[in-house]
Amino acid sequence: MEHPATHAIPRLQVRNLNLHYGHFHALINVGMDVEDRRITALIGPSGCGKSTLLRSLNRMNDLIPGVRITGEVRIDGVDIYAPGTDVCALRARTGMVFQRPNPFPLSVYDNVVFGLRVAGVRGKETLDAAVERSLRAAWLWDNLKDNLYGSALALPLDQQQRLCVARLMAIEPEVILMDEPCSALDPIATAKIEELMLELKKQYTIIIVTHNMQQAARMSDHAGCMLLGEMIEFDGTQRMFTNPRDERTQDYISGRYG
Repeated sequence: MEHPATHAIPRLQVRNLNLHYGHFHALINVGMDVEDRRITALIGPSGCGKSTLLRSLNRMNDLIPGVRITGEVRIDGVDIYAPGTDVCALRARTGMVFQRPNPFPLSVYDNVVFGLRVAGVRGKETLDAAVERSLRAAWLWDNLKDNLYGSALALPLDQQQRLCVARLMAIEPEVILMDEPCSALDPIATAKIEELMLELKKQYTIIIVTHNMQQAARMSDHAGCMLLGEMIEFDGTQRMFTNPRDERTQDYISGRYG
């Protein structure tokens, strides 16, 4: 899917976002602007709200009992928390890749077309074309074109993770959310996923949660540092890592805590 090269407004805007798990205030007045065709990294110590914020961007937190959310999350200017929002369509626009690869216990082919079939697509030519296009986008076609009906669970972990990316590509998202997508991978596999991310950002908006400061520094264009549910700093990555405005950001980046 081709997306416009520029937007008059950021692709994604978060304003005064608050989230409560029961009595626990997990996100506190969070705000950020995410640009199109850029990689934005969310950093901060464990438990600071990074993954909660990420899941708020496609309303996955709605599935948790007792969650209460206020504020705005806008994609292309449209508030995703507005009454009447089609949440299924939203999640197709903002697909997620999780910490550990989660391919379905199906063939490679059936994994890639799963979302299309759920949406009612049945034509074999259409599905075949989507499989090739998506696997090429995830740099898997050459590896798997002769094994499309083999089990996805038999693939190496990095190929499983890239297959999960291909599964997203098939439904043509606009925003890709990645929750520590390399945490279960070895350094060689991590390098492959990072290289894929840099290629994908030519067409997609990518937001990644990472605990790896080196990964955030080398991969992202912008970064947000979170602490105890607050976004304490959001800026260009180079500026944040060389001249942070908040002393707490400097403390985290330099390893004084976290």
